[in-house]
Amino acid sequence: MVVRLHELGAHALIAAYRQRALSPVEVAQSVLDHIERWEPHLHATYLLRPDAVLAQARASEARWQRSEPCGALDGVPVTIKENIATRGDPMPLGTLATELTPAAANAPPAQRLLEAGAVMVCKTSMPDYGMLSSGLSSFHPLARNPWDLSKTPGGSSAGGGAAAAAGYGPLHIGTDIGGSLRLPAGWCGIFSLKPSLGRIPIDPPTTGRAAGPMTRTVADAALMMQVLSLPDARDSMSLPYQAIAWDQFDEGVDRLRGLRIGLLLEAGCGLPVEPEVRAAIEHAAHIFERAGASIEPMSPFMTQAMLAGMDHAWRMRSHLELSNLPASKKASVLPYIQQWADSAAGMSGPQVFTAINQFHATRVTTVRACQLFDYVISPTSPMPAFAAELPSPTNDPLRPLEHIGFTVPYNMSEQPAASINCGYTESGLPIGLQIAGRRFDDLGVLQVSRAFELLRDPQRPWPQAPIQL
Repeated sequence: MVVRLHELGAHALIAAYRQRALSPVEVAQSVLDHIERWEPHLHATYLLRPDAVLAQARASEARWQRSEPCGALDGVPVTIKENIATRGDPMPLGTLATELTPAAANAPPAQRLLEAGAVMVCKTSMPDYGMLSSGLSSFHPLARNPWDLSKTPGGSSAGGGAAAAAGYGPLHIGTDIGGSLRLPAGWCGIFSLKPSLGRIPIDPPTTGRAAGPMTRTVADAALMMQVLSLPDARDSMSLPYQAIAWDQFDEGVDRLRGLRIGLLLEAGCGLPVEPEVRAAIEHAAHIFERAGASIEPMSPFMTQAMLAGMDHAWRMRSHLELSNLPASKKASVLPYIQQWADSAAGMSGPQVFTAINQFHATRVTTVRACQLFDYVISPTSPMPAFAAELPSPTNDPLRPLEHIGFTVPYNMSEQPAASINCGYTESGLPIGLQIAGRRFDDLGVLQVSRAFELLRDPQRPWPQAPIQL
């Protein structure tokens, strides 16, 4: 089978550059040509500037010709989520309500990638303020899922998920505050790691917010972590820097032997798990068990009160932010977001306080539920990808977060959690398996994910761009 340049993983590209078998310019051009075929259908990109891409690639080519690469990712194409600032570029946050002011500096994740020599192909699209698990945006064209163009890629790292699945180069980075890395990963059939809070410095930091890799393979995510986890003083919530051996992500299937793994099949809140999703997760559990892990069913630990509390706290935050906008700007925000935010207008002080307390309640409950296990596996989401035009699976601004019951606990508990493809629906949509570890055990989550990657059923070919007539 012929492998095209845009499909090569980061490790293969670096090896080829080192051997002078490939040039970063050739690879960048292949990625740009591939994006040109896909992008009219996917709408995953923002600020796609081919001339700037090729200029970066030529600079990388010159460094490799001198045998002086500037970092671990020199010449490897990468996309960066729109809400991760890149110097000189406006950051609309997915909404027409934002003033398009050029960013003064690169945010920490972008700075680390560019320092390492990565070629920034483009920014990737997101929904208004990152507050939807879909690609619906008042600023960007509607993002779609390459596996089925009638479906959403998920969100809020919508463009990143679609770009990774479609093959816009090997490396992509998004952010996650309730599932925004893992949900697109699950619905697009890719791999993503939401690391322990503070493992990847980010600016601005906030409760639960993490940046993380979105890739086709665990290996490429591990390579990104080597770069992204470097320290940056701008993140007041970052962890002390640790020289983690990210290159030891592959310990083989023996890594699973003797592990105590919790199997969580019901979130305890939100929408019920669909039968095809449940069957795929149970099949994944059998794969772990056959490899020597002990699988123990878990009782749900989230509650509807926890989910509702976090939802209402976020509503109030968004309500206050939208209230500070001029009327014309607020009117440009997606109506769904406006209705969701303004539903908090009548909340009293005690109600807001009670809602905010659910973040901590979720943290305590999640840590307690997981402490008996080395890792916990579950669905990434209770359903496969839904219709692209919908803002959420329920399409109800008063029930907007019913699909994040499996993902959001680990944002609040600060635990690492990954999503990896574990099967497909009858119609061919990917199904994500979430693998969560104890706080700070990011490398362990990568190792367990890699072991599963080696053992899982054969994967279907990646989707190809529709033929242009």
